[in-house]
Amino acid sequence: MGRSPCCEKAHTNKGAWTKEEDDRLIAHIRAYGEGCWRSLPKAAGLLRCGKSCRLRWINYLRPDLKRGNFTEEEDELIIKLHSLLGNNRKVTGKNR
Repeated sequence: MGRSPCCEKAHTNKGAWTKEEDDRLIAHIRAYGEGCWRSLPKAAGLLRCGKSCRLRWINYLRPDLKRGNFTEEEDELIIKLHSLLGNNRKVTGKNR
């Protein structure tokens, strides 16, 4: 059966987000939380699909999102953990 589409593809914006769209998304999430991504675009007055809103929030707009280079301490921790754990790749019969 499958799941119904999250939006009407004919009536959604695609491509770069505008500052106004970002502001609407941020304001809506601040007021109501992350909730249901499928219904968020309509409730926030956005012509985007829920998946697009979710990805925009998670990858670009979250206030706790850290941007930029790793600190020296983070670099050292990554190297230390990699030496202890490796790539943590699952090994199956095919990969041996």
